[in-house]
Amino acid sequence: MRLSRYFLPVLKENPAEAQIVSHRLMLRAGMIKQQAAGIYSWLPLGYKVLKRIEQIVHEEQVRAGHIPLLMPTLQPADLWRESGRYDDYGQEMLRIKDRHERDMLYGPTNEEMITDIFRSYVSSYKQLPLTLYHIQWKFRDEVRPRFGVMRGREFLMKDGYNFDLTKEDALHAYNRHMVSYLRTYERMGLTAIPMRAASGPIGGDNTHEFLVLAQTGESEVFYDAKVPDLKLGERAVDYDNRDEVAAICEEFTTLYARTDETHDEAVFNQIPEERRMVGRGIEVGQIFYFGTKYSESMGATVVTPDGNRVPVEMGSHGIGVSRLLGALIEANHDDKGIIWPEGVTPFHVGIVNLKQGDTATDAACEAIYKALQGRGLDPLYDDREDRAGAKFATMDLIGLPWRITVGPRGLANNVVELTCRRTGESEEMSATAAVERIVKIYEAH
Repeated sequence: MRLSRYFLPVLKENPAEAQIVSHRLMLRAGMIKQQAAGIYSWLPLGYKVLKRIEQIVHEEQVRAGHIPLLMPTLQPADLWRESGRYDDYGQEMLRIKDRHERDMLYGPTNEEMITDIFRSYVSSYKQLPLTLYHIQWKFRDEVRPRFGVMRGREFLMKDGYNFDLTKEDALHAYNRHMVSYLRTYERMGLTAIPMRAASGPIGGDNTHEFLVLAQTGESEVFYDAKVPDLKLGERAVDYDNRDEVAAICEEFTTLYARTDETHDEAVFNQIPEERRMVGRGIEVGQIFYFGTKYSESMGATVVTPDGNRVPVEMGSHGIGVSRLLGALIEANHDDKGIIWPEGVTPFHVGIVNLKQGDTATDAACEAIYKALQGRGLDPLYDDREDRAGAKFATMDLIGLPWRITVGPRGLANNVVELTCRRTGESEEMSATAAVERIVKIYEAH
């Protein structure tokens, strides 16, 4: 993309209404625009990152054997009356009536609707196990929306639901989701720690939240200092192997890690003092096992091998897709702007032309731009008639991981400058070598 043709409304000053870094930088980088309290338009740069995050979530869910579908944002209230949650959910639910005076709601979650879909088409144990998920916009009418996309009223969320014959099967689904989430976050360059949590209005006894450590986190967290060092890395995972999946979950949940809601001071004090960590965390996902809470009340049953009909065992599993964008910025920024990890960057590399209009620099930038595109990468070429300082400031603000700078002085020596946004280190090399270096970096991701 040529920056002269792109829509990137960056701001020079910090917006007064932004209280935390991610909100401030998203507004300054032209990623979002507030339309109402807690409701945002996603401008091209922000939308591009959002879609990259969404794609990673999709890929890891499919890898784990989960099946995508799409449910509507509006739901009939009658489904929620069946489960008993319509009156219990509280004022966060946006309740409306259609023109025929039917009670509707803007979905804050989809347990009822997915259970209705299941009971309409599945009747035998032979059709199990089954996990369905979607990525869809949700609405929760927060009393005090704040912190930009971190606590908005409208948000994009992946929510998945497993249906199993036995509790053992359902707990394997729970473990499968935990491992798939760990891999999802690692691919984005995040360390998200699974912590024992409270279930809230979803219900259920088994639940873990995934929290990214950040000073601006809304939750107080208590954890063993060894926990953030745990990584899946490149290990292959057979999601059908129950023992293997359970062993990974045990590895990531044995060390102490809890939110303030479930913190146990006595257990925490058993950890060596130098490893007792207290901090703040941003919730970016949560998984639940809740058994037959919804299947019993809504009649989602299957015939067992011995001919009996039983309610299915269920769980629900959510990732805050739009919330993740804010968490990524909170974990990856400096005083100049955002620093995107390679896995989620809106553009793979920025190209800065130091002398727009100069025949040689224009030709060199065009050649690099086309070479990168020809290798399947998505560069952002700053071809504006602007001073070098302004171009560098824009690139630093929007946070592309790599920058190729092209100027007459370097070209006289047949070199360009390749700069790493995270470290600030620069290296001179030929244009061809710079392209190859970028290609290799992204092949590794």
